[in-house]
Amino acid sequence: MSRALFIIDVQNDFTEGGALGVAGGDAVAAGITAYLRAHPERYDVVFASRDWHDGPDENGASDNGGHFALDAAPDFVDTWPVHCVAGTVGAQYDPALDVELIDVHIRKGQGVPAYSIFEGTTEEGDHFPLVLDKLGVSDVDVVGIATDYCVRASALDALASGRYVRVIDDLIAGVAPGSSVAALREVADAGADIEASTGKDLA
Repeated sequence: MSRALFIIDVQNDFTEGGALGVAGGDAVAAGITAYLRAHPERYDVVFASRDWHDGPDENGASDNGGHFALDAAPDFVDTWPVHCVAGTVGAQYDPALDVELIDVHIRKGQGVPAYSIFEGTTEEGDHFPLVLDKLGVSDVDVVGIATDYCVRASALDALASGRYVRVIDDLIAGVAPGSSVAALREVADAGADIEASTGKDLA
């Protein structure tokens, strides 16, 4: 049994100035780095996910299974502006996140819509749930972006997999206040703990 940290999508396109930047994203990146440096022995393994969407195909465009709105305005529910295309600056980690603190890098999307880290693979192509099982991960803390989308989906999938889940609520940032509050309520109702990084079990 081991404890893991999931760092969800702390990428340039999701922090300030990015294609889908959220307020507070840069602060989350810096906060995660500070938190891990302050607690170097807390986690047996640190995972970080990134959206890693396909770039233009031979016809000049790829909508990544309908995820990118190319021919109409995005609805910001199922379709989105182009973001986090593999190999671009937007897909890179926010510079305030120290990548040396990450043990395993997970890519998700890659031609299809994907929100949860559980839909991703390692850079070697191993499916994420199998990696978790192989490492015996039983307890999960979740941080990152965005609270109301990929953080929510990843936490719910971790709960559905039978693991203990905690969301560290001062190390996340959401698209909108209302939907972020609703997402945390949904995750808590599903069985997760919501705690600050300064809480009694984390400080």
